[in-house]
Amino acid sequence: MNTISMTSTKPYLLRAIFEWAEDNDFTPQVLVDAEVDGVEVPLNHVVDGQIVLNISSTAVQLHVMDNQCLSFSARFSGVEQDIYLPIESVMAIFARENSQGIFFEEADDDGSDPDDLMLTEVPASDVKKAPRRKKGDASHLKIIK
Repeated sequence: MNTISMTSTKPYLLRAIFEWAEDNDFTPQVLVDAEVDGVEVPLNHVVDGQIVLNISSTAVQLHVMDNQCLSFSARFSGVEQDIYLPIESVMAIFARENSQGIFFEEADDDGSDPDDLMLTEVPASDVKKAPRRKKGDASHLKIIK
């Protein structure tokens, strides 16, 4: 069997929730673990090792939001500062107005990212087809608010 290393889903979900919040005129905010190596935030705003940052396009000048980091300039007490957040430091992204968003799981005890998945190719003969739903069958999906 072939094993393919997959990238984390976290940066993709981060960008998706950011875009959703902006499209709905919400204020996207991130909860950050300020104690992760490489984090650059104003330390006087860190509480219990964490900081919540408004990353809306009206509040910051976004430099980068890619698979490795979130980087932007923002004003704190009237002083512009450059902020650098490695993706692993972002604990959540949510809308300030309704708290809807995604809260990411913490890294496993061995320090690995739970989103770093391994995709293993399975022979087609080993794949079982799921039974087709009939009209009127209840869905197995749940609505989460």
